[in-house]
Amino acid sequence: MNANGLLPLPLVDGCELEEVRRASLRPGEWLEDRAGVAHQLPRWFYEVDSWETATTTRVSEHFTLHEFMGVDVREARSLRLFPRYIPTTVTLLAANLELLRQAVGTYVWVAANGGYRSPSHGLTDHASTHCWGTAANIYRVGDEWLDTQERIERYAAIAQRVAPALWVRPFGHLKGFADDHLHVDIGYTRQTPRGQDEETVS
Repeated sequence: MNANGLLPLPLVDGCELEEVRRASLRPGEWLEDRAGVAHQLPRWFYEVDSWETATTTRVSEHFTLHEFMGVDVREARSLRLFPRYIPTTVTLLAANLELLRQAVGTYVWVAANGGYRSPSHGLTDHASTHCWGTAANIYRVGDEWLDTQERIERYAAIAQRVAPALWVRPFGHLKGFADDHLHVDIGYTRQTPRGQDEETVS
């Protein structure tokens, strides 16, 4: 981390990116959740120039940036090419996941498409917290696959005990629930780095 708390990566105002990436990231725009409540998308991003940089940049003691960047071909093509952009809030998510990682004493695995994905990703049909870089889908803890109600609820209880800021999606098979992973998030959190403009984007 730098002295100002930021990762040692270029800080980018998404509103100043070239049109094709700006159209996919939609910085500062509003997106509705399943209940019809509007939330403003992130404006500030880290610029990541290569996969090597992503795998060597630590966002906490046990997590590196690449763990929150794995996406498939359903992501917009412009956002699968380097440089890539990830909201600065990823550090807040990582800090909370670090508490879980320390509590369980073993690896916490984030699924592909289970970290940051843009509002242009094929899985995005509403304001998912994944579009804010504040959500993670955990499919495995150590050697345990989170594919049963008992395991998902056991680790959910640990997460909520050690990291009260984490919201956990309840177990279930319907939309809005999870039955093959543990979804945790810190809500629709936006971060304005020190020294940057907080002007609302219309």
